Amino acid sequence: MKLRRRLLAAGMMLLASMPSRVKAQADTIGSPIALFTYRDAVLAGSVALTTVLARRLDDRAADVLQDPSRQANAKLHGISAFVRLVSIPGSTVIGPGLYAVGRLSGNRKLADLGLHGTEALFAGEAVAGLVKGVVGRQRPSMTPRNSAGYGLFRGFRENDDYRSFPSGHTVAAFAAAAAVTSETSRYSPDTKWIVGTAMFGGAALAGLSRMYDNRHWASDVVAGAGIGTFAGLKVVRYQHSHPGGAIDRLFLVGSLSPTPDGRTALRWSLEPRRVRWQTPPRT
Repeated sequence: MKLRRRLLAAGMMLLASMPSRVKAQADTIGSPIALFTYRDAVLAGSVALTTVLARRLDDRAADVLQDPSRQANAKLHGISAFVRLVSIPGSTVIGPGLYAVGRLSGNRKLADLGLHGTEALFAGEAVAGLVKGVVGRQRPSMTPRNSAGYGLFRGFRENDDYRSFPSGHTVAAFAAAAAVTSETSRYSPDTKWIVGTAMFGGAALAGLSRMYDNRHWASDVVAGAGIGTFAGLKVVRYQHSHPGGAIDRLFLVGSLSPTPDGRTALRWSLEPRRVRWQTPPRT
Protein backbone atom coordinates (compact mmCIF):
# COMPACT_ATOMS: atom_id res chain seq x y z
CA MET A 1 0.00 0.00 0.00
CA LYS A 2 2.80 2.41 0.91
CA LEU A 3 4.66 1.52 -2.30
CA ARG A 4 1.52 2.17 -4.36
CA ARG A 5 1.06 5.60 -2.74
CA ARG A 6 4.68 6.49 -3.41
CA LEU A 7 4.28 5.48 -7.05
CA LEU A 8 1.12 7.61 -7.26
CA ALA A 9 2.92 10.64 -5.80
CA ALA A 10 5.90 10.15 -8.13
CA GLY A 11 3.58 9.78 -11.09
CA MET A 12 1.76 13.00 -10.28
CA MET A 13 5.10 14.80 -10.07
CA LEU A 14 6.13 13.28 -13.40
CA LEU A 15 2.94 14.38 -15.15
CA ALA A 16 3.26 17.87 -13.68
CA SER A 17 6.85 18.14 -14.90
CA MET A 18 5.96 17.49 -18.54
CA PRO A 19 5.86 20.80 -20.42
CA SER A 20 2.69 21.52 -22.32
CA ARG A 21 4.69 22.69 -25.30
CA VAL A 22 8.32 22.12 -26.06
CA LYS A 23 10.00 23.92 -28.91
CA ALA A 24 12.15 21.04 -30.05
CA GLN A 25 12.75 19.33 -33.31
CA ALA A 26 11.39 15.83 -33.69
CA ASP A 27 13.85 12.94 -33.75
CA THR A 28 12.79 12.07 -37.29
CA ILE A 29 13.08 14.07 -40.49
CA GLY A 30 9.88 15.86 -41.45
CA SER A 31 6.89 16.97 -39.43
CA PRO A 32 6.83 16.32 -35.66
CA ILE A 33 5.19 13.08 -34.60
CA ALA A 34 1.61 13.60 -33.43
CA LEU A 35 1.20 12.55 -29.80
CA PHE A 36 -2.44 11.51 -30.20
CA THR A 37 -3.88 9.85 -33.29
CA TYR A 38 -7.10 8.15 -34.31
CA ARG A 39 -5.53 4.86 -33.21
CA ASP A 40 -5.62 6.14 -29.64
CA ALA A 41 -9.37 6.65 -29.89
CA VAL A 42 -9.72 3.14 -31.31
CA LEU A 43 -7.60 1.73 -28.47
CA ALA A 44 -9.58 3.60 -25.81
CA GLY A 45 -12.88 2.52 -27.31
CA SER A 46 -11.75 -1.08 -27.56
CA VAL A 47 -10.59 -1.13 -23.94
CA ALA A 48 -13.85 0.44 -22.75
CA LEU A 49 -15.94 -2.06 -24.71
CA THR A 50 -13.86 -5.03 -23.56
CA THR A 51 -14.10 -3.86 -19.95
CA VAL A 52 -17.89 -3.70 -20.19
CA LEU A 53 -18.00 -7.20 -21.70
CA ALA A 54 -15.59 -8.53 -19.06
CA ARG A 55 -17.84 -7.07 -16.37
CA ARG A 56 -20.41 -9.69 -17.32
CA LEU A 57 -17.83 -12.40 -16.63
CA ASP A 58 -16.55 -11.09 -13.29
CA ASP A 59 -18.49 -13.46 -11.05
CA ARG A 60 -18.03 -16.49 -13.29
CA ALA A 61 -14.28 -15.94 -13.63
CA ALA A 62 -13.94 -15.52 -9.86
CA ASP A 63 -15.82 -18.76 -9.26
CA VAL A 64 -13.59 -20.67 -11.68
CA LEU A 65 -10.30 -19.36 -10.30
CA GLN A 66 -11.33 -19.70 -6.66
CA ASP A 67 -12.34 -23.34 -7.11
CA PRO A 68 -10.79 -25.28 -4.18
CA SER A 69 -8.95 -27.68 -6.49
CA ARG A 70 -7.24 -24.80 -8.30
CA GLN A 71 -6.45 -22.95 -5.09
CA ALA A 72 -4.85 -26.11 -3.70
CA ASN A 73 -2.49 -26.37 -6.68
CA ALA A 74 1.03 -25.55 -5.44
CA LYS A 75 2.37 -24.91 -8.96
CA LEU A 76 -0.31 -22.34 -9.69
CA HIS A 77 0.42 -20.62 -6.39
CA GLY A 78 4.13 -20.51 -7.21
CA ILE A 79 3.60 -19.10 -10.70
CA SER A 80 1.15 -16.52 -9.37
CA ALA A 81 3.56 -15.36 -6.68
CA PHE A 82 6.43 -15.08 -9.17
CA VAL A 83 4.64 -12.99 -11.80
CA ARG A 84 3.12 -10.81 -9.07
CA LEU A 85 6.57 -9.94 -7.74
CA VAL A 86 7.91 -9.31 -11.25
CA SER A 87 5.16 -6.73 -11.88
CA ILE A 88 5.43 -5.02 -8.47
CA PRO A 89 7.94 -4.40 -7.00
CA GLY A 90 9.96 -5.92 -9.87
CA SER A 91 9.03 -3.24 -12.40
CA THR A 92 10.06 -0.50 -9.95
CA VAL A 93 13.53 -2.06 -9.77
CA ILE A 94 14.08 -3.33 -13.32
CA GLY A 95 13.43 0.04 -15.01
CA PRO A 96 15.82 2.08 -12.84
CA GLY A 97 18.30 -0.80 -13.01
CA LEU A 98 18.34 -0.76 -16.82
CA TYR A 99 18.71 3.00 -16.74
CA ALA A 100 21.67 2.82 -14.33
CA VAL A 101 23.43 0.14 -16.38
CA GLY A 102 22.86 2.11 -19.57
CA ARG A 103 24.23 5.32 -18.07
CA LEU A 104 27.28 3.67 -16.51
CA SER A 105 28.10 1.74 -19.70
CA GLY A 106 27.41 4.66 -22.02
CA ASN A 107 24.61 2.74 -23.77
CA ARG A 108 22.06 5.43 -24.67
CA LYS A 109 19.51 2.92 -25.96
CA LEU A 110 19.51 0.95 -22.73
CA ALA A 111 19.29 4.13 -20.67
CA ASP A 112 16.36 5.27 -22.83
CA LEU A 113 14.64 1.97 -22.25
CA GLY A 114 15.04 2.07 -18.48
CA LEU A 115 14.12 5.72 -18.09
CA HIS A 116 11.07 5.70 -20.33
CA GLY A 117 9.87 2.40 -18.90
CA THR A 118 10.04 3.91 -15.41
CA GLU A 119 8.23 7.05 -16.57
CA ALA A 120 5.47 4.91 -18.08
CA LEU A 121 5.13 2.99 -14.83
CA PHE A 122 4.78 6.17 -12.77
CA ALA A 123 2.34 7.75 -15.23
CA GLY A 124 0.19 4.62 -15.40
CA GLU A 125 0.13 4.18 -11.63
CA ALA A 126 -0.81 7.84 -11.16
CA VAL A 127 -3.84 7.44 -13.42
CA ALA A 128 -4.75 4.09 -11.87
CA GLY A 129 -4.50 5.48 -8.35
CA LEU A 130 -6.84 8.33 -9.22
CA VAL A 131 -9.40 6.02 -10.83
CA LYS A 132 -9.21 3.60 -7.88
CA GLY A 133 -10.05 6.39 -5.48
CA VAL A 134 -12.92 7.73 -7.54
CA VAL A 135 -14.55 4.39 -8.43
CA GLY A 136 -14.15 2.81 -4.98
CA ARG A 137 -14.83 -0.74 -6.11
CA GLN A 138 -14.95 -3.58 -3.60
CA ARG A 139 -12.35 -6.33 -3.99
CA PRO A 140 -13.54 -9.90 -4.64
CA SER A 141 -11.82 -11.08 -1.45
CA MET A 142 -14.37 -9.27 0.71
CA THR A 143 -17.34 -11.10 2.20
CA PRO A 144 -20.00 -11.13 0.95
CA ARG A 145 -18.53 -11.01 -2.54
CA ASN A 146 -20.15 -8.29 -4.62
CA SER A 147 -18.87 -7.48 -8.10
CA ALA A 148 -21.28 -4.51 -8.23
CA GLY A 149 -19.88 -2.94 -5.07
CA TYR A 150 -18.94 0.56 -6.25
CA GLY A 151 -18.85 3.76 -4.21
CA LEU A 152 -18.03 7.20 -5.59
CA PHE A 153 -14.78 8.47 -4.00
CA ARG A 154 -14.91 5.58 -1.53
CA GLY A 155 -11.40 4.52 -2.53
CA PHE A 156 -10.06 7.74 -1.00
CA ARG A 157 -12.07 7.41 2.21
CA GLU A 158 -11.81 3.69 2.95
CA ASN A 159 -8.93 1.22 3.07
CA ASP A 160 -7.37 -0.79 0.23
CA ASP A 161 -10.33 -3.21 0.17
CA TYR A 162 -12.21 -0.60 -1.84
CA ARG A 163 -9.54 0.11 -4.46
CA SER A 164 -10.06 -2.83 -6.79
CA PHE A 165 -10.67 -1.04 -10.12
CA PRO A 166 -8.35 -1.03 -12.03
CA SER A 167 -5.61 -3.53 -11.19
CA GLY A 168 -2.42 -1.65 -10.31
CA HIS A 169 -0.18 -4.68 -10.87
CA THR A 170 -1.65 -5.11 -14.33
CA VAL A 171 -1.13 -1.41 -15.10
CA ALA A 172 2.55 -1.72 -14.13
CA ALA A 173 3.08 -4.89 -16.16
CA PHE A 174 1.43 -3.56 -19.31
CA ALA A 175 3.08 -0.13 -19.02
CA ALA A 176 6.49 -1.83 -18.96
CA ALA A 177 5.51 -4.15 -21.81
CA ALA A 178 4.28 -1.30 -24.01
CA ALA A 179 7.30 0.91 -23.28
CA VAL A 180 9.85 -1.86 -23.92
CA THR A 181 8.12 -2.98 -27.11
CA SER A 182 7.83 0.58 -28.39
CA GLU A 183 11.50 1.34 -27.68
CA THR A 184 12.59 -1.95 -29.26
CA SER A 185 10.61 -1.24 -32.42
CA ARG A 186 12.61 1.98 -32.86
CA TYR A 187 16.05 0.42 -32.57
CA SER A 188 15.43 -3.11 -33.81
CA PRO A 189 12.15 -3.38 -35.75
CA ASP A 190 12.79 -7.00 -36.74
CA THR A 191 12.63 -8.16 -33.11
CA LYS A 192 9.55 -6.24 -31.97
CA TRP A 193 7.21 -9.20 -32.47
CA ILE A 194 9.40 -11.47 -30.36
CA VAL A 195 9.87 -8.86 -27.64
CA GLY A 196 6.23 -7.79 -27.76
CA THR A 197 4.91 -11.33 -27.51
CA ALA A 198 7.14 -12.10 -24.52
CA MET A 199 6.44 -8.82 -22.71
CA PHE A 200 2.68 -8.70 -23.23
CA GLY A 201 2.38 -12.42 -22.53
CA GLY A 202 4.09 -11.91 -19.19
CA ALA A 203 1.90 -8.89 -18.48
CA ALA A 204 -1.23 -10.94 -19.13
CA LEU A 205 0.00 -13.55 -16.65
CA ALA A 206 0.44 -10.79 -14.07
CA GLY A 207 -3.20 -9.84 -14.51
CA LEU A 208 -4.37 -13.43 -14.25
CA SER A 209 -2.32 -13.88 -11.08
CA ARG A 210 -4.21 -11.03 -9.43
CA MET A 211 -7.49 -12.74 -10.27
CA TYR A 212 -6.15 -16.06 -9.01
CA ASP A 213 -5.11 -14.38 -5.74
CA ASN A 214 -8.71 -13.11 -5.41
CA ARG A 215 -7.58 -9.48 -5.41
CA HIS A 216 -9.18 -8.33 -8.66
CA TRP A 217 -12.12 -8.93 -10.93
CA ALA A 218 -11.69 -9.72 -14.63
CA SER A 219 -12.83 -6.22 -15.63
CA ASP A 220 -10.25 -4.70 -13.25
CA VAL A 221 -7.53 -6.51 -15.15
CA VAL A 222 -8.84 -5.52 -18.59
CA ALA A 223 -9.01 -1.86 -17.60
CA GLY A 224 -5.53 -2.04 -16.04
CA ALA A 225 -4.13 -3.55 -19.24
CA GLY A 226 -5.58 -0.69 -21.27
CA ILE A 227 -4.32 2.06 -18.96
CA GLY A 228 -0.85 0.52 -18.75
CA THR A 229 -0.56 0.03 -22.50
CA PHE A 230 -1.68 3.58 -23.19
CA ALA A 231 0.78 4.98 -20.63
CA GLY A 232 3.71 3.03 -22.10
CA LEU A 233 2.97 4.02 -25.69
CA LYS A 234 2.34 7.70 -24.93
CA VAL A 235 5.39 8.21 -22.72
CA VAL A 236 7.76 6.75 -25.33
CA ARG A 237 6.06 8.61 -28.16
CA TYR A 238 6.11 11.90 -26.27
CA GLN A 239 9.74 11.71 -25.23
CA HIS A 240 10.97 10.77 -28.70
CA SER A 241 8.87 13.43 -30.42
CA HIS A 242 10.05 16.04 -27.87
CA PRO A 243 13.79 15.32 -27.49
CA GLY A 244 14.27 18.60 -25.61
CA GLY A 245 11.97 17.52 -22.79
CA ALA A 246 12.99 18.37 -19.24
CA ILE A 247 13.15 14.77 -18.02
CA ASP A 248 15.41 13.57 -20.84
CA ARG A 249 17.60 16.64 -20.46
CA LEU A 250 17.97 15.93 -16.77
CA PHE A 251 18.60 12.18 -16.86
CA LEU A 252 20.18 11.40 -20.24
CA VAL A 253 22.93 14.01 -20.62
CA GLY A 254 25.44 12.93 -18.00
CA SER A 255 28.32 10.63 -18.86
CA LEU A 256 31.39 8.93 -17.42
CA SER A 257 34.63 9.96 -19.05
CA PRO A 258 38.34 9.44 -18.34
CA THR A 259 40.42 12.21 -16.79
CA PRO A 260 44.00 13.07 -17.78
CA ASP A 261 45.35 11.23 -14.73
CA GLY A 262 43.68 7.97 -15.78
CA ARG A 263 40.74 8.14 -13.42
CA THR A 264 37.02 8.40 -14.24
CA ALA A 265 34.88 11.51 -13.82
CA LEU A 266 31.12 11.94 -13.91
CA ARG A 267 30.10 14.84 -16.12
CA TRP A 268 26.52 16.03 -15.86
CA SER A 269 24.90 18.70 -17.99
CA LEU A 270 21.61 20.30 -16.97
CA GLU A 271 20.39 21.93 -20.17
CA PRO A 272 19.56 24.60 -21.18
CA ARG A 273 21.71 26.36 -18.58
CA ARG A 274 24.57 24.00 -19.41
CA VAL A 275 25.90 23.85 -15.89
CA ARG A 276 28.58 21.18 -15.58
CA TRP A 277 29.64 19.36 -12.47
CA GLN A 278 32.57 17.01 -12.18
CA THR A 279 33.39 14.67 -9.32
CA PRO A 280 36.93 15.10 -8.03
CA PRO A 281 39.31 12.17 -8.58
CA ARG A 282 39.88 9.88 -5.64
CA THR A 283 43.13 10.33 -3.78
